[in-house]
Formats: sequence, structure tokens, C-alpha cells
Amino acid sequence: MRYEWFIGTRYLRSGHQNRFISFISLISMLGIVLGVATLIVVLSVMNGFESELRGRILGMTSHATVMGERGRLAEWRRVQEQVKRFPQITAAAPYVEGEGMLVNGKYVSGATVRGIVPEQEKTVGRLDAHMIEGSLDSLRGGEYRVVLGKALAEELRVKVGDTVVLVVAKGNTTPVGVMPRMRRFKVSGVFNAGMYEYDRGLAVVAMADAARLYKLQDSVTGVRLAFEDLFRAPALLADIAPQLDGVFYTSDWTQKHANFFRSIEYTKSMMFVILLLIVAVGAFNIVSTLVMVVKEKQSDIAILRTVGARPRSVLAVFIVQGAIIGLFGTLAGVGLGIVLSLNLTRVVQWLEHLLNTQFMDARVYFMSELPALIESSDVWRIALTAFALCCLSTLYPAWRAARTQPAEALRHE
Repeated sequence: MRYEWFIGTRYLRSGHQNRFISFISLISMLGIVLGVATLIVVLSVMNGFESELRGRILGMTSHATVMGERGRLAEWRRVQEQVKRFPQITAAAPYVEGEGMLVNGKYVSGATVRGIVPEQEKTVGRLDAHMIEGSLDSLRGGEYRVVLGKALAEELRVKVGDTVVLVVAKGNTTPVGVMPRMRRFKVSGVFNAGMYEYDRGLAVVAMADAARLYKLQDSVTGVRLAFEDLFRAPALLADIAPQLDGVFYTSDWTQKHANFFRSIEYTKSMMFVILLLIVAVGAFNIVSTLVMVVKEKQSDIAILRTVGARPRSVLAVFIVQGAIIGLFGTLAGVGLGIVLSLNLTRVVQWLEHLLNTQFMDARVYFMSELPALIESSDVWRIALTAFALCCLSTLYPAWRAARTQPAEALRHE
């Protein structure tokens, strides 16, 4: 064992004359532990939130969409056949979409009305997996049935088997003026996507019924696409769109909810910088610890110098001491952060029960649970940054120790 390492580890345990230094060392280590653990938990929550949000959005929407001008795509069958020729596209399904108002007696609510072909819709989305009552297969043209989101059904006070009136802005001209189009639909199913935006604002009907209601005849709003790799959807769509015959509007899942994902990335970056200050406080406490150790060990340093220790060896002694504090603090923080992240749901549920409150309101955060997803890249980045700050904080005290002059240090001994 090199003597620098041996002496550095011995100095971690201060002599009986000054226990205060050991206390400061412990405080410094705890600061690093809490900072690292907090960073891991917060970034894991942000990763989990992003993953859950992306999964729930893609469960209700498609990877990409090809739409006609003015919300009408007449030759949708030709477009559907064209896009299926590209090997990157696994499925394509037509749809009709518009705004409407659902009425059940005195209960009224606006909603987005989406017309689908159930067999084809299952190939581009996962709406059928979110059904809690009824089935998508009940949506057949001419039968005027509707599947509602759970929150929307609760808002309208309806359940499977009840009827609602769907009113759309497409008017009918009558002797008394223009009247909005309306049709009575029977509720044949309820879904729960776990995302308030859809559970509260989406009504699904058969595509033929929606086309008739919105006066589209044989046209549709667009064609929804599914790609093999959803993360490559923007780039692949940009390559495929110019090869289609005709003028179309195209969009992908990143454009439709760009603000969500952009805000999450910005928040992750800001939280990393802000919470890194907690780690920095703990790391720079090492400076005060080592300064006091250097002051206490002046005579020891002088003796080491007189027996032949070089300045860089003295420097190494105190770097070892600070690095060990930082290493143990970082490892303990990583362990604590991972354990908390893996059990975060239970911890949050326990706190909610204890405080009799709800931390996650689905109407605000789009989900009612606090997810956590640990990414190894984040853990490594946090651990290496924290340890680097700890090592950086040792340089000044170690440099001061290396400059100690033996004669001056031993003058009053």
C-alpha cells in the first residue's frame, strides 16, 4: 500500500482531540448522498412521466397522419394502398374526425368525435386495449353507436346501454333557418386510456356514421399510419411524403404533442442544474473539512516533509481523503436514489394515505400516478458529475498542504 493512501485513509478518522472534523466530514458526505439521491429520483420521475405520456398518447393516436386539404381526403383508398407499399409502414387506417357536442338531458359536454373502422383501427392504435366496458367491434355503420371515454361518460351521467344526442356544427337548412345536425347514439362501450385529455374529450363512432354526420359522403379526414420504429417516424414521413401522388398535409406524433415533450426535456435539464447545486454544497463542504484537517495536521505534514516526502505526495494524501468522502457519498446516494425510485409508487401512496390528499390530479398532469423510470445514462452522469465535484473541491486544501514549510510548521512545537 502506498503511504499516501494509508495516511489519507487514517486522516479520515480525526484524533480524539478534535471530533468536530469527523462531524463536518459526515455532514459533507450526507449532503452528497441527499443531493445524488434527489437527482436520481427527480430525473427518474421525469423519465417515467415522459415514457407514460408517450405510451398513452400513442395508444390513442397514430405514429403519423396523412390528411387531405380542408379536412377532406376523397381518394383515401389510393393513398392507403400507396403508403402500404413502403416497408417501413406496417399499417394504415382511414378515419373521420370533427368536433361535436354530446347531450344527455341537462348534461352537455363538448368532445372530439372520431370515426373509425374497428378492424383497421386496431392495427394503428391500442384503443381496444383500453376498453373497460363493451367493445370496439360494436361500432358498425348504420347502427349509430358510440364509445366514450370514462371521464366523459361520468360527466354525461351515462353508462353502456344509455343514449346520447350528438350535435355537430354542420347545419341543415330548414324553413325556420339553419339548424345544427344531430343524431341519437347508443353508448356501446367505455374506455379508460389513463390520460385525461382523451378520457374526457374523445367519443368514437363508426366511420360511416361520422362521414354521414359531417357530410363527407365517401371521403374521410385522413389516413393514420403505423411505423415499425415510432422514433424514426418523423424522418421516415419526411422521406415518404414527397413520393405520394397528390397534395396532402402530413404530421407525426412528435408534432401533435411537441409542447409536452419539449417542456419535459427543458424541465429535466433545469432540474439537473438546480439539484446539482445540492451536490455542489455537499462537495464544497469537503473544502472546509480538509482545510481544518490541514490546520490540525501541520506538524504531521512538516515531519513527512523532513523525512523526504515530496509536495506532490502530501498533495495526494489530502486528495485521497476528499476523494474517499466523495466516493462513499456518491455510491450511497446512487443506492438510495435507485431504491427510492423503484419504490416511489408505494412511497407516494403511503404519503397520500397519511396526509389524506392526492398529489397527482389527472386533470392537471394527465395521469393520476407518479411513474419512475431509471435510465443508466442518467445514473452514470449524476454519479460521475458528483464525484468530479468532490475531487475538484479537494484541490485547494491539498495544494495548501503541499506548500507547508517544515521549519515554519515546527517552529512552535
